Amino acid sequence: MTTRQNDWLGLQGRVCAVTGAASGIGAAAARELTACGAKVALLDRDGAGAEKLSAELNAAGATTVAVQCDIASEAAVLAAAQTVLEKLGPCYALINNAGMLRPGVLSDVSLDDWNAVLAVNLTGYLLCARAFAAQMREAGVGSIVNVASISALTPQSASGAYSASKAGVLLMSRQMAVEWGSQGIRSNAICPGMIRTALSAKFYEVPGFEAKRALVTASRRVGEPQDIADVAVFLASPRSAYVNGAELSVDGGMSSMLMDMVPRPGFNTTA
Repeated sequence: MTTRQNDWLGLQGRVCAVTGAASGIGAAAARELTACGAKVALLDRDGAGAEKLSAELNAAGATTVAVQCDIASEAAVLAAAQTVLEKLGPCYALINNAGMLRPGVLSDVSLDDWNAVLAVNLTGYLLCARAFAAQMREAGVGSIVNVASISALTPQSASGAYSASKAGVLLMSRQMAVEWGSQGIRSNAICPGMIRTALSAKFYEVPGFEAKRALVTASRRVGEPQDIADVAVFLASPRSAYVNGAELSVDGGMSSMLMDMVPRPGFNTTA
């Protein structure tokens, strides 16, 4: 594990919780937090995956604990928060990252699939925020980072409740900032663009697929989990102390590319 040579972010010794920490963006965030000297709780429904990462980080000198947790269950979330408190101490920062996708068009997506996505992507974020905010409130300071999606800003067709759930995360994140800001708790959201994760890995095995995706970003590349982790850790840290109620798109400039998608012979190469 590479440890930062100074505590510029002010995270040394602070307790941070990451949901969906066994892989992808969550795992990258957990690694970055430990590199900054934070004590990290790895929450994931995949308990074995969380344990594996925790063991790896601890062997390298970090202080982490793995907690199996289905964030759609209030009882599980409350138990996880108590475990973190007992094993690491009161939580300073929460990165709400766990999520799921069950595809389907609105005309016939099953109600079970719709509710399952909302239970994790939206209600689960609320349950985790409430549980860990209670510890932050006691200390009078804390930071919540809610990982949403660019799909919250522009609808993604055939994605069932995914876009709706992520749009809900954005407004809920702002509401947390308004309701809890006076208690020392900040809440901000990140909208990742196209990020290479385990869920999307098979897409990139299709010849030409990555190049096409890269072409519709201003940065001309597909993002990596570390790209989101870096921003999440900054927002979690005291260095962003006056950032509250914000929504930050981390999409390589994809959201600025709309007009370049419009065919203009002789002018653009993306259409």
